[in-house]
Amino acid sequence: MKTPENPIKFSDKDVLSSTLFVAKTALQPNNQESELSRNFTIEVTNAEHIFWVQEICDVTLSSALARGTGISGRSPESLREKIKNGEAVIAFASDGRWAGFSFISSWDNGQYVSNSGLIVAPQFRHTGLAKSIKRKIFELSREKYPKAKIFSLTTGLAVMKMNHELGFEPVTYSELTNNENFWESCKSCVNCPVLMSKERKNCLCTAMLYDPTNHQ
Repeated sequence: MKTPENPIKFSDKDVLSSTLFVAKTALQPNNQESELSRNFTIEVTNAEHIFWVQEICDVTLSSALARGTGISGRSPESLREKIKNGEAVIAFASDGRWAGFSFISSWDNGQYVSNSGLIVAPQFRHTGLAKSIKRKIFELSREKYPKAKIFSLTTGLAVMKMNHELGFEPVTYSELTNNENFWESCKSCVNCPVLMSKERKNCLCTAMLYDPTNHQ
């Protein structure tokens, strides 16, 4: 794994900018990797984190291929913009290694926000990190767009459970954004023919939605 020449400096000035999560791990206590990966720093991104874009893209693609599941395309350029604009969160292990990532996108003038791209580096899976990243990206969505409906499309049972714990509910695709730019990103997914054959009414992904008006 590559590491930057200049270590990233973390700031604790803002709760949303830097939060330390202690994740429970199922690995054995005498496992050196387990000891190293128990503590993670998860923070809102800034321009310094652009360094990690290629690794994020590579791990995301290899993970999708290994699982044999679909993945919508996100170019390195688009992720750089997300990172620079603080529309993503990134996680690091206690030794500075990149550990995980997720990002948000707003649609229809902020009426909808999607939580996407949740990925954890292979060596840090099964530590509870994914759940911590999911909660952090949800908090970022609520902070930036408090009135927006937040949605997630996923084929993963674990992500569905995380969404449910945060207050998301399964919905039909008709309750999501109609923005063509959002659905354009699905064209690189292997399941896109299924989506198009069903006129974008459903696919293999489960749609889940958090409506803030139901949580007041």
